Amino acid sequence: MNYGQKLFLTATLPLILAAVAISVLVTLQSRQLAEREIRQLEEQLIAAKRAELKNYLSLARNAVINIYGRAGPDDAAAKLEVTRTLAAMLYGQDGYFFVFDYDGNNLVSPRKTDLIGANWSGMTDPNGIEITDELIRLARTGGGYHTYDWPKPSTGEIARMAVYVIGFQDWRWAIGTGVFIDDVVATVAASREQVESRVQRTFLYIGGITLAALLLVFTSGLFINIRDRRVADAKLKKLTQRVFDAQEEERRRVARELHDGISQILVGVRFSLEIAKRRLANGDSAGCDNLDQGIEHLSGAIQEVRRISRDLRPGVLDDLGLGPAIRTLAEDFGQRTGIEVSFDTVVFRNRLDEEAKIALYRVAQEAMTNIERHSGATHVAIDLRGHSRGATLKISDNGRGIHPDDPANAHGTGLGLRNMQERVEQLNGTLHIQSSRNGGTLIEANVPLTHLLPPQDRLGDETRATA
Repeated sequence: MNYGQKLFLTATLPLILAAVAISVLVTLQSRQLAEREIRQLEEQLIAAKRAELKNYLSLARNAVINIYGRAGPDDAAAKLEVTRTLAAMLYGQDGYFFVFDYDGNNLVSPRKTDLIGANWSGMTDPNGIEITDELIRLARTGGGYHTYDWPKPSTGEIARMAVYVIGFQDWRWAIGTGVFIDDVVATVAASREQVESRVQRTFLYIGGITLAALLLVFTSGLFINIRDRRVADAKLKKLTQRVFDAQEEERRRVARELHDGISQILVGVRFSLEIAKRRLANGDSAGCDNLDQGIEHLSGAIQEVRRISRDLRPGVLDDLGLGPAIRTLAEDFGQRTGIEVSFDTVVFRNRLDEEAKIALYRVAQEAMTNIERHSGATHVAIDLRGHSRGATLKISDNGRGIHPDDPANAHGTGLGLRNMQERVEQLNGTLHIQSSRNGGTLIEANVPLTHLLPPQDRLGDETRATA
């Protein structure tokens, strides 16, 4: 993956994970809360149904209690009168009273007469829930509620039924009535469907918000990517042009030095040799003086070639290290320009790596070139030292300083200053350029500790420069 894709993935993956986590938490909490509310609603509805059943059975008990209270355990006439009274007490479309004796025989069932007279011990509903035996057990213990599936008299369909039963212990009867709670079941089911619908809508809302956020991130990332690419392309073009300019400037400098220095010296050597040739051919002993002069000029040409070679890539930097190389640069600078140069350094505990040595040397070289061309200084101080944070090179002069009005230096836009800045930044270091009010310029280049190599063995340190 390219950088843009990695950035988009890094931005969107946490967003997607957060949206999924939020969705799961919202779903779980919503369902838990809704389920708790639904259970409370169901309990309230069932409690209302049970209270209704108790009222119905209280009416039935009040209707037959006088007969039952005056009759004996074997009073068949009283039992017949009670069964007729209960069979006649119908309410609503499906409400009725039923009677079972403790042996499981049905005595009263006005809505389902096929049960009357038969023994229904062991009867269960379609789900295997005991009916008769459980009703008799509740009646023996004084009464209670029971729920099971039972055919609805008005429709014949199986529906959930809540029953309340009491016992006439003297007659060994279980008397009860029931109401169908399919409306409660339907209400609970409808509530659960509403909860699921709300959860789905919440999912859709979260998904929509997440999608909108992803589109926003994608659009923003695309815009930033396009803008950064344009900025990077523009910077690359400017950097490429600066590289070309630096190359051309270096070629012009070398060409100028070859023309103004070596070329003129070699021309002088040629003239001296030609004069010496003619004089020697004529037997003039003064030709030897011309030969000596030509040899002297040739030695100057050799020194000039060495100087140009040293400026391009000083051998002392590779052989002895940064400190001796800058010291040699300072001495040559002082001899060539007549500017007084002082150099101070502290022995490095660690050696600088190759990139740092070259960068700091070029900074010093560029700074001294600028001093020679623009500062008008009479004294230059160079300080090079290593410390616990890395290495620092300071170059100060007593010249006229850097003025913002100078187009070559305004805001650090000069090619030399930009080259120094980029060399140091390439090493993750810092470059500070300050111009004092009293005149003079201070250039401070700092290289981080990461560019200092670990100390070598003492034998190696004795044969090499420590910087």
